[in-house]
Amino acid sequence: MIDLSAHYGSLKINTPVVAGSSGLTDNIDTLTELEKNGAGAVVLKSLFEEEIIKEMQSGLNAMSSPSFIYPETLEFYDYFDGTKESTSEYLDLIKEAKSRLKIPVIASINCIDAEHWTYFPKQIEKSGADALELNIFILPADLNKTIDYYENIYFRIIEAVKKQVDMPLFIKLSPYATHLANFLQKISETKIDGLVLFNRFYNPDIDIDKMEMSSGSVLSSYTDIHQSLRWIGILSEQIHCSLIASTGIHDYVGVIKQILAGASAVQVTSTLYKNGIPYLRKIINDLKNWMQKKNFTSINDFKGKLSQVKSQNPAAYSRVQFMKYFRGFSNG
Repeated sequence: MIDLSAHYGSLKINTPVVAGSSGLTDNIDTLTELEKNGAGAVVLKSLFEEEIIKEMQSGLNAMSSPSFIYPETLEFYDYFDGTKESTSEYLDLIKEAKSRLKIPVIASINCIDAEHWTYFPKQIEKSGADALELNIFILPADLNKTIDYYENIYFRIIEAVKKQVDMPLFIKLSPYATHLANFLQKISETKIDGLVLFNRFYNPDIDIDKMEMSSGSVLSSYTDIHQSLRWIGILSEQIHCSLIASTGIHDYVGVIKQILAGASAVQVTSTLYKNGIPYLRKIINDLKNWMQKKNFTSINDFKGKLSQVKSQNPAAYSRVQFMKYFRGFSNG
């Protein structure tokens, strides 16, 4: 009998395929459809720190009681009766999802610093979320700031949030760091539950006809898997938390590759936009069929089997020069 259960940090999930944060995870109808089609967990669409700060300030302006002094101690939504804001709607979505779904519900906040908003995760925890994902990225583009300045922001955010909550915390990061392996190892030592590698960004493009800036591709391609695959493989069994793979996972093949490299679970998003939510069921069935073919009865049977630590060719993960591949490449 095939056992598809996996661990997403300290969370037990029925399948290793998790619906990542997106517009598909911002309402109860699609959340229930994702569960119906086999999602192991759902990560709710991200709330941006700017939204939290804006609505906190709006609420403060509406409240005259002198007891409301420190944002960290606000029980904001117990007192403010104004128009329903996105933050309170977010908390309501968590509550409804927890009442309707049996799979873990993971909240998500997109943040760039540790100022003013870090009281809010406590509200998320009170609303019943099973865990919180912090999607953190600060583009290190200021030539006058050091890499230490940028990296310290991540640790300040994690420290501030961990002071507020006891629920599992996952950190979704980019691959942009001076010494990525060392940086991720230090992040893992903050006692978080897991690292999600890697987040996908807005990418600018240029429209040469209109002569103006435009947006690059929003959805990922299956070829985008390789960066996270490399780093999952390198870090597997060498850091102090779970590894969750993200970006470029479009079918069961991508799921299997990431687990072989050492991922505990994967997040999928773009493939659900391209193929529809029911495609999730096909990914899971194809994964199960592959496991039967290979005589694996559980995810742990092959998890990390091809990580750098266990690989017969560990240099394959660190080799970045590829002249020999182009030398023998032919498109004919």
